[in-house]
Amino acid sequence: MSALASSDPEHLPVSAGEAASLFAGLAGETRLLIAVSGGPDSVALLSLLHDWSQQPARPALHAATVDHGLRETSSSEAEAVGALCSGLRVPHVILRWAGPKPATGIQQRAREARYALLAAHAEALGGAVLVTAHTLDDQAETLLMRMARGSGPSGLAGMRARVRKDGTVLARPLLAVPKARLIATAEARRLSYIRDPSNADPRFERARWRTLMPLLADEGLTAERLAVLAARLARMDAAIEHHVALLLPSLILAGEGTGATRLRFGALVDLPEEVALRVVAEALALVPGSNAELSRLERLEGCVFTLLEAARRGTAMTRTLSGCVLALDRDGVLTLAPEPARRRGVHPASR
Repeated sequence: MSALASSDPEHLPVSAGEAASLFAGLAGETRLLIAVSGGPDSVALLSLLHDWSQQPARPALHAATVDHGLRETSSSEAEAVGALCSGLRVPHVILRWAGPKPATGIQQRAREARYALLAAHAEALGGAVLVTAHTLDDQAETLLMRMARGSGPSGLAGMRARVRKDGTVLARPLLAVPKARLIATAEARRLSYIRDPSNADPRFERARWRTLMPLLADEGLTAERLAVLAARLARMDAAIEHHVALLLPSLILAGEGTGATRLRFGALVDLPEEVALRVVAEALALVPGSNAELSRLERLEGCVFTLLEAARRGTAMTRTLSGCVLALDRDGVLTLAPEPARRRGVHPASR
């Protein structure tokens, strides 16, 4: 270990005691599927989880590596992870992303394919919890990327330590750990790891933000500060979600059996705008065939703020959003219904 690693707390390996605290939330699971790319973060996670799992009544460990087929060395790298897992007696599979690869948006598509493959394998294992090695640095980069894209409070809350996505539970126990400490852990344990060249390729958004992180840290905007901001926003987001969950049932009116959702929208005009935004977003999700999850925040804000102003004036208005028609009547009742098929040159909300 270098002199820096032995003296700087940010470069110290993760101890067994720290690991026990980080993994405490996983102790009650039956089995875990560890996503191991072969980089220092994931091999350190694998080794730490392996040691932790040796205690009685701990979950069974499984590991998987996704071979995206994007580099000539990807197959041998995945096999090297398999050899590491074999030495630890952790069952390991290689999941391959088959078929032609997209010419653009390759990292996003690769991320989607990777998650789909891992989630399917977790399900095949009987509903294993998928564990990834996302770090404090990943959290900070994610926050900056989402901020640049105009995300709202939910997006700026960053990655969650535990979340259910499409039926699969995803756990990120290392979100509070700097990447440097995981590199130090891998090196202290003499674990071989790879360095993915795409992590420093300026063609990719995350890599560009990564190069900016030292400059931001010089001004005080460290990964730790950004992670604290994400945690605070997550608390605020949870509070708003809780309030909306309690409020929404009192706002929904009996439907007409047409797949429409009717809201007492006028009751929202004197509440904070964020509450109105969340209520409409939740109501959109109830409409069959809506694309609520794909709607940009700017479009939702523009639509809801316009409807709020109309409700204050007591005027009727119709808007479309996320594949739905939102019709506000003079009494402040908002009906959200699936958008009908458009005729050429005629927009349903313009009639």
